[in-house]
Amino acid sequence: MTATPRLPEGYTLTTDPSRLDTGRVHHWLSTDAYWALGRAPATQRAAIEGSLNFAVHEATTDEQVAYARVVTDRATFAWLCDVYVDPSVRGKGIGSALVAAALEELRSFGVRRVMLATHDAHAVYARLGFRPLDRPDQWMALALD
Repeated sequence: MTATPRLPEGYTLTTDPSRLDTGRVHHWLSTDAYWALGRAPATQRAAIEGSLNFAVHEATTDEQVAYARVVTDRATFAWLCDVYVDPSVRGKGIGSALVAAALEELRSFGVRRVMLATHDAHAVYARLGFRPLDRPDQWMALALD
């Protein structure tokens, strides 16, 4: 694994829930994220309220440009999800730095396992140390549709 990615100059990261642009997050996810298309605003609000949230803002304008959410007990386990970078700033390393910051926060709690699911960004997460499950046959899921 290489050095921990850092945010480019001119961007700041926060976990302060009052700084989240929840309308923007909902718009991004419900209209442009394959895993959350059509997600209802109330569902997104509940997800945010029950999670550890990370936001990246452009320092000059304070416009939110990226988001990640972590579902965690803050002790043993975490699920990284809803990682999204606005298309206008993709390719600058913001997403990698955002995830790296989330992982550092989780390490500070003593969390030892972080899971995620991705359809198309395996290489991005592999650079941050993620790898396929060693024993996928031990994991199960239940869809409560």
